Amino acid sequence: MSKVKIVVIDDYEPWRRFVASTLEERPELQIVGEAADGLEAVKRVQQFRPELILLDIGLPKLNGIDAARRIRERAPNTRILFCSQNRSRDIAGEAMQTGDAYVVKAGGAGELLAAVDAVLQGKRFVSPLLDE
Repeated sequence: MSKVKIVVIDDYEPWRRFVASTLEERPELQIVGEAADGLEAVKRVQQFRPELILLDIGLPKLNGIDAARRIRERAPNTRILFCSQNRSRDIAGEAMQTGDAYVVKAGGAGELLAAVDAVLQGKRFVSPLLDE
Protein backbone atom coordinates (compact mmCIF):
# COMPACT_ATOMS: atom_id res chain seq x y z
CA MET A 1 0.00 0.00 0.00
CA SER A 2 1.45 3.36 -0.98
CA LYS A 3 1.42 6.08 1.62
CA VAL A 4 -0.46 9.35 1.27
CA LYS A 5 2.16 12.11 0.97
CA ILE A 6 1.38 15.18 3.08
CA VAL A 7 2.98 18.63 3.40
CA VAL A 8 2.25 20.67 6.54
CA ILE A 9 2.32 24.47 6.18
CA ASP A 10 2.11 26.61 9.30
CA ASP A 11 4.28 29.38 10.70
CA TYR A 12 3.83 28.07 14.27
CA GLU A 13 6.36 25.27 14.71
CA PRO A 14 4.66 23.62 17.74
CA TRP A 15 1.48 23.18 15.64
CA ARG A 16 3.49 21.57 12.84
CA ARG A 17 4.99 19.17 15.43
CA PHE A 18 1.50 18.37 16.77
CA VAL A 19 0.15 17.71 13.28
CA ALA A 20 3.12 15.56 12.32
CA SER A 21 2.93 13.45 15.48
CA THR A 22 -0.86 13.07 15.14
CA LEU A 23 -0.81 12.06 11.48
CA GLU A 24 2.23 9.82 11.67
CA GLU A 25 0.34 7.56 14.10
CA ARG A 26 -1.56 6.45 11.00
CA PRO A 27 0.66 4.11 8.95
CA GLU A 28 -0.94 5.12 5.64
CA LEU A 29 0.03 8.80 6.10
CA GLN A 30 3.52 10.23 5.56
CA ILE A 31 4.71 13.80 6.19
CA VAL A 32 7.09 14.51 3.31
CA GLY A 33 7.66 18.23 3.87
CA GLU A 34 6.91 21.34 5.87
CA ALA A 35 6.83 25.07 5.24
CA ALA A 36 6.47 28.16 7.43
CA ASP A 37 5.16 30.72 4.93
CA GLY A 38 2.94 30.89 1.87
CA LEU A 39 5.67 31.32 -0.73
CA GLU A 40 7.61 28.38 0.70
CA ALA A 41 4.35 26.37 0.65
CA VAL A 42 3.98 26.77 -3.11
CA LYS A 43 7.60 25.63 -3.59
CA ARG A 44 7.18 22.61 -1.29
CA VAL A 45 4.08 21.43 -3.16
CA GLN A 46 5.94 21.65 -6.47
CA GLN A 47 8.93 19.85 -4.91
CA PHE A 48 7.11 16.99 -3.15
CA ARG A 49 3.88 16.61 -5.19
CA PRO A 50 1.82 15.63 -2.12
CA GLU A 51 -1.70 14.23 -2.30
CA LEU A 52 -2.70 16.43 0.65
CA ILE A 53 -1.55 19.67 2.22
CA LEU A 54 -2.52 21.06 5.60
CA LEU A 55 -2.45 24.82 5.23
CA ASP A 56 -2.75 27.63 7.77
CA ILE A 57 -4.46 30.83 6.63
CA GLY A 58 -2.48 33.40 8.64
CA LEU A 59 0.90 32.88 7.00
CA PRO A 60 3.69 35.41 6.44
CA LYS A 61 4.79 36.49 2.93
CA LEU A 62 1.65 35.06 1.28
CA ASN A 63 -1.53 34.19 3.19
CA GLY A 64 -2.88 30.65 3.03
CA ILE A 65 -5.85 31.43 0.80
CA ASP A 66 -3.65 33.13 -1.81
CA ALA A 67 -1.09 30.31 -1.50
CA ALA A 68 -3.90 27.78 -2.08
CA ARG A 69 -4.92 29.58 -5.28
CA ARG A 70 -1.35 29.34 -6.60
CA ILE A 71 -1.09 25.71 -5.52
CA ARG A 72 -4.36 24.87 -7.32
CA GLU A 73 -2.93 26.33 -10.54
CA ARG A 74 0.24 24.22 -10.28
CA ALA A 75 -1.13 21.06 -8.65
CA PRO A 76 -4.89 20.87 -9.28
CA ASN A 77 -5.23 17.35 -7.85
CA THR A 78 -3.60 18.12 -4.51
CA ARG A 79 -6.21 18.18 -1.74
CA ILE A 80 -6.13 21.25 0.52
CA LEU A 81 -7.13 21.08 4.18
CA PHE A 82 -7.11 24.49 5.85
CA CYS A 83 -6.20 24.57 9.55
CA SER A 84 -6.87 27.89 11.23
CA GLN A 85 -7.56 29.52 14.58
CA ASN A 86 -10.10 31.69 12.78
CA ARG A 87 -13.71 30.68 13.46
CA SER A 88 -15.32 33.11 11.02
CA ARG A 89 -17.83 31.55 8.62
CA ASP A 90 -16.89 34.21 6.04
CA ILE A 91 -13.19 33.28 6.17
CA ALA A 92 -14.04 29.56 6.07
CA GLY A 93 -16.33 30.16 3.09
CA GLU A 94 -13.60 32.00 1.20
CA ALA A 95 -11.10 29.24 2.02
CA MET A 96 -13.52 26.53 0.88
CA GLN A 97 -13.73 28.13 -2.59
CA THR A 98 -10.22 26.75 -3.08
CA GLY A 99 -9.90 24.09 -0.39
CA ASP A 100 -11.45 20.74 0.43
CA ALA A 101 -11.72 21.11 4.21
CA TYR A 102 -11.59 23.70 6.97
CA VAL A 103 -10.57 22.77 10.51
CA VAL A 104 -10.51 25.05 13.54
CA LYS A 105 -7.28 24.32 15.43
CA ALA A 106 -9.14 24.28 18.74
CA GLY A 107 -10.81 21.06 17.53
CA GLY A 108 -7.53 19.25 18.05
CA ALA A 109 -6.60 15.81 16.83
CA GLY A 110 -10.18 14.49 16.61
CA GLU A 111 -11.32 17.11 14.15
CA LEU A 112 -8.04 16.99 12.25
CA LEU A 113 -8.22 13.24 11.69
CA ALA A 114 -11.91 13.38 10.75
CA ALA A 115 -11.13 16.06 8.15
CA VAL A 116 -8.17 14.11 6.74
CA ASP A 117 -10.33 10.98 6.44
CA ALA A 118 -13.13 12.93 4.72
CA VAL A 119 -10.81 14.63 2.25
CA LEU A 120 -9.03 11.38 1.35
CA GLN A 121 -12.45 9.86 0.63
CA GLY A 122 -13.22 12.72 -1.75
CA LYS A 123 -15.58 14.47 0.65
CA ARG A 124 -15.57 18.00 2.02
CA PHE A 125 -15.30 18.84 5.72
CA VAL A 126 -16.09 22.06 7.56
CA SER A 127 -15.46 22.45 11.26
CA PRO A 128 -18.56 22.44 13.50
CA LEU A 129 -16.70 24.96 15.69
CA LEU A 130 -17.30 27.94 13.38
CA ASP A 131 -19.06 30.94 14.87
CA GLU A 132 -22.66 31.54 13.88
